[in-house]
Amino acid sequence: MQFGDWKISIISDGTFRLDGGAMFGVVPKALWQKLEPPDEINRIHMGLNCLLIEHKDVVALIDTGVGDKFDAKFGRIYGIERECTLLDNLRVQGIQPEQVTHVIMSHMHFDHIGWNTHYAENGELAITFPNATFFAQRGEWEVAQSPDPRSRASYVKENWTPLLQTEQLELIDGNQEVIPGVQYHVTGGHTKHHAILKITTPERILGFMADLVPTPSHLKTPWVMGYDLYPHESMKVKPQVLQQAFEENWLLIFEHSAHARTGTLNIGPKGWELETGDMLK
Repeated sequence: MQFGDWKISIISDGTFRLDGGAMFGVVPKALWQKLEPPDEINRIHMGLNCLLIEHKDVVALIDTGVGDKFDAKFGRIYGIERECTLLDNLRVQGIQPEQVTHVIMSHMHFDHIGWNTHYAENGELAITFPNATFFAQRGEWEVAQSPDPRSRASYVKENWTPLLQTEQLELIDGNQEVIPGVQYHVTGGHTKHHAILKITTPERILGFMADLVPTPSHLKTPWVMGYDLYPHESMKVKPQVLQQAFEENWLLIFEHSAHARTGTLNIGPKGWELETGDMLK
């Protein structure tokens, strides 16, 4: 997508699967399976959609997918499928890892920051984007260092350990602009310091929805994930954000949709409706 001198691309790290019940919380299966048909073990098909922003001297990634540091068992459990990784798809866009200047983390769960690091040929953990500054919300970073028992499996320390030895990490407090035109909007809900990203170009505003609205099937206020640590906060913030997105005509980017990955909002007789505009189809 080209907006003036901004080039914005969805970069896939493949697809994976999570339990449908966990993805829709208290919503009955009889309802959610109409939108997201589950497989034989109740998992739904989900995308790993990251965002690449090229503008002047900036080459920024918002989230980095699931990475490649997992074993075969992990891959089976989460049904990870891909012919090309995030790095492969970056190279299709003409981008080498060394060219990335900024990596912006919506939050620090394993399926969002996996390519922050990789195992080098010598077997040591290395930073995948060696010339980038990495951004995270300070509160999210602190939680990730010492998660509670419920959250522990979602935070994989190998995804950020090398950043402890470098000066590449920048911690952000709240709703700040990370780089010109790209702003954190802290929503809470999924985690206490979870954030979406608002990208303002001269021609269009985009909203990278992360896990506030992971797929178009989560537009309804009560359709929140069982994974959300603060579901009441999700239900409070989500309609506020979507109302702003409607009024400002945001192009929404859905990080975990395996189908319609972009769209704009309309108001229908039953609430929000999505007009899809997926340039990847």
